[in-house]
Amino acid sequence: MSLNEQIENWLRERTAAFSLSDRPFITLTYAQSWDGSITTRSGETLCFSGPEATRLTHQLRSLHEGILVGIGTVLSDDPQLTVREWEGDNPQPIVLDSQLRTPASAKVCHHPDKRCWILTVNRLSDASSHEATVIRLDDTGSEDAEVPLLRAMSLLRERGIRSLMVEGGAAVITSFLKAGLVDALVLTLSPKLVGGYKAVDELLMVGDRDSPSITSVHSCQLGDDVVVWGDLQFGGYSS
Repeated sequence: MSLNEQIENWLRERTAAFSLSDRPFITLTYAQSWDGSITTRSGETLCFSGPEATRLTHQLRSLHEGILVGIGTVLSDDPQLTVREWEGDNPQPIVLDSQLRTPASAKVCHHPDKRCWILTVNRLSDASSHEATVIRLDDTGSEDAEVPLLRAMSLLRERGIRSLMVEGGAAVITSFLKAGLVDALVLTLSPKLVGGYKAVDELLMVGDRDSPSITSVHSCQLGDDVVVWGDLQFGGYSS
């Protein structure tokens, strides 16, 4: 059985066994260097994945009903969030954008077959120029307010998203981990040393003893990269 088949079978089993009805099953997936970096200190976009790992990423996209990135990824990478290197349907593109900074020209706003959903708490900006569906969630009125993840995930489930792939960037990755909203992790390790920004920021608060852990760990080399996958466990229990 190939690595692609192993991960697909594992993910389908995990998704089918997921019992919560108030949010989607959430898979966190990203690529990093061996020292944990996902970009340089200057914020330059880096491509870590080799062609085999890129195909795996597109396969994972095809296995989820939705795919989510943060506004930082949209502004720096301008991703399409489509399935191009694998056979399968495109997931629903979703952008976490608290202050509605997504450019109308962004590729996700010109998706080939789906209208992008932008989750925001900004009630002042005019969204009429967007080729996207702007979904405003309640906020505290603060300019620094963030999109409430629990409410956002509940809303996505109400809209029919039963499985969600979270691709980053670092702020989004950290926020989902802090909120305990990750069920599965697929991590690609590239044999490079970068010394840049890490994918995961501080997770533990003062006095905390438990950090998220990966259980039922699997790993395999794919081209020059190493892919690691497993279930996420928070505070002694699985999410």
